[in-house]
Amino acid sequence: MIVVGGEALIDLVPVARPPGALLPRPGGGPYNTALALGRLGAEVAFCSRVSADGFGETLLAGLRAAGVDLSLVQRGPEPTTLAVPSLGPDGSASYGFYAEGTADRLFTLPPALPPGARALGLGTCSLVLEPGASAYEALLRRESRRGLLTLLDPNIRPALIADPAAYRARFLSRLLPYANVLKLSEEDARWLGGGVRDWLAAGPSAVVLTRGGDGLTVWTREGAEHSVAARRVAVADTIGAGDTVNAALLHRLSADPGGPVDWPEVLRHAAHAAAVTCSRAGAEPPYAAELAD
Repeated sequence: MIVVGGEALIDLVPVARPPGALLPRPGGGPYNTALALGRLGAEVAFCSRVSADGFGETLLAGLRAAGVDLSLVQRGPEPTTLAVPSLGPDGSASYGFYAEGTADRLFTLPPALPPGARALGLGTCSLVLEPGASAYEALLRRESRRGLLTLLDPNIRPALIADPAAYRARFLSRLLPYANVLKLSEEDARWLGGGVRDWLAAGPSAVVLTRGGDGLTVWTREGAEHSVAARRVAVADTIGAGDTVNAALLHRLSADPGGPVDWPEVLRHAAHAAAVTCSRAGAEPPYAAELAD
């Protein structure tokens, strides 16, 4: 089983008609990653706190439809976090948030993951918003020490980070040492500062960089570097593309944790999956059958 931990929220996505309208869509980086893994046919569990409101029920219904295990989901009466993406001319998204007192940030550390868990993915708002951020940090440390494959996606949302310097220091010294794979975008890399050597020195065995239309690159602790091109599609928007990459990486890497990695194949799989997501409005990751070449 692959466990994905982090927030589930509602994206209020701008639509063309009527002018100024917003369409509620299930979202959140970890939520999208879990959904994508389910659609790819992986055995996956979502680990989060989800509101008991109507939005929360919608979020869980989407995960159930994808076959995601919900036994690790905590419920609460607090409202669901809302995210408002603004789309650029190229389909890229920036975000504003309504997250004060919402359910997902009140996540508490579960006593144990299922016995069959072999990988853990974490990221986005859940690494920032307290008190849940500390609980996710504790989960990462505990499961890394137990030998699980761990993937970390900072997926930086600057609007949520009150003290950038403190977050950067915490990320480098308290999170990265417990991650096997760091996946980040070019925007994340610029915001975090440093470089591949710094990140690899902090602990991960591999760093995967998404470069939008230019594809993906991985650097490994052993000194290898591999790049693949992006698949060309008509881009509706990029919402959920990086989360789909997370899912594709976890899906391939968890098949044989600790074994040799065919990085070009892994990156091609991730690029294909992300391209399908980019071709559709909102976070709509592909099903396994859609990736058959």
